[in-house]
Amino acid sequence: MGHWICCLCSRVADSLMLLLVLALSCNPSTAATASPSAPHVKPSYSFGRTFLGLDKCNACIGTSICKKFFKEEIRFDTWLSSHLKLPPSYLLSYSGNYTDDAKSWRLVDITRLTSKYRHDRADKRICTSLLKTKTCSLERALRRTHRFQKWLRAKRLTPDLVQGLSSPMLRCPSQRLLDRIVRRYAEVPDAGSIYMDHLTDRDKLRLLYTLSVNSHPILLQIFPDVEGWPFPRYLGSCGRLVVSASTRPLRDFYGAAPEVAADLALQLLAVLRSMGTNDLNYFFYFTHVDAGTFGVFSNGHLFIRDASTLGIIDKEEGSQLIDGQQEYKDIFSCLTVDCQSAFVSCNSIREKHSLVMVCQELLPKLLKGKFLQPVQDKIDSFLQHCADGLADDQGVDEAVAKLAELLKPLRSCDSRFAYRYPDCKYSDKY
Repeated sequence: MGHWICCLCSRVADSLMLLLVLALSCNPSTAATASPSAPHVKPSYSFGRTFLGLDKCNACIGTSICKKFFKEEIRFDTWLSSHLKLPPSYLLSYSGNYTDDAKSWRLVDITRLTSKYRHDRADKRICTSLLKTKTCSLERALRRTHRFQKWLRAKRLTPDLVQGLSSPMLRCPSQRLLDRIVRRYAEVPDAGSIYMDHLTDRDKLRLLYTLSVNSHPILLQIFPDVEGWPFPRYLGSCGRLVVSASTRPLRDFYGAAPEVAADLALQLLAVLRSMGTNDLNYFFYFTHVDAGTFGVFSNGHLFIRDASTLGIIDKEEGSQLIDGQQEYKDIFSCLTVDCQSAFVSCNSIREKHSLVMVCQELLPKLLKGKFLQPVQDKIDSFLQHCADGLADDQGVDEAVAKLAELLKPLRSCDSRFAYRYPDCKYSDKY
């Protein structure tokens, strides 16, 4: 009898075990919990020094944000995908994500100062023109140049050290502007000094290289957004990549609703006004504008997205280079442009230069066909007067003032314009 009961218990136990196995197989979540999970291998970027441009340092922009890249605190994939694949290296800009705590992410723009094709051409030009070889150590070649040897001996960045560089920012330099560059250069520990004692030889080469290729990151550093300047925040550089706060280019808003277009047009006019008249007495002007020159943050605020075509005239000190001195050229003068390109005379820049360009190139595309008649006809007429105002500064001012007056009541006050909402409810300013 005892033997029979023992056999029966054994069969019942077997049956219960079978039922448990069947139940687990029908419930994947339970099975996953019950069974030990396979070790999870975290995917990782396969960064190469070539992609970042670190293999070209110190003929590069800087290294202040490299740790963020290698710790995957900067990612190129907009959706934070687990498949961390690097984008093609030939692109000029990338959308990325940036984090300080690995929990919250914010959009950033990752850009090259010029296309990889132009960078490669410039690198070859350095080797062939300076060392007569197809490949070389860029740093060694640039260190031998007469200009850089002057930089090494210099205690202060003076106009003669930047003469002939192609950047519009440096075509009419003042000592006050150059001191600001040294004092606020963000790729070195902040010394707050106008003297270059805190810059190593490596730092001087990086600064000279950046100014020679594209002054955009320098402008973001010396005129920061936290002080009210209309530029995106500079976050750092790694090799030949620059990281800054993300904006959508103005071209994305050409099809926007009328009230959005009116708001952006008014902001654009306000930005140009502030660049001509500001507390520091610098006059900013554009040598070229296009649909990517300006950008819009997620809160609706318009900023200068690409500062590479911005020139600066110091209204307080004036230019300390006469136009003849600008004709001096060397390898640094033609890293990204044709060495035969003529410089624009400092005296030929008119005060309404940028307004006329924007009225010709951008505002018609932003405001075209957006409003009912007769308002649209009036807008088109004011824009035409502004665009034709090359010989009449007063006519440009009048046309722009009338355009702004017409656009103000056409914009709305709601949460789409977070940069001024809800302030616009309680202020006559808007």
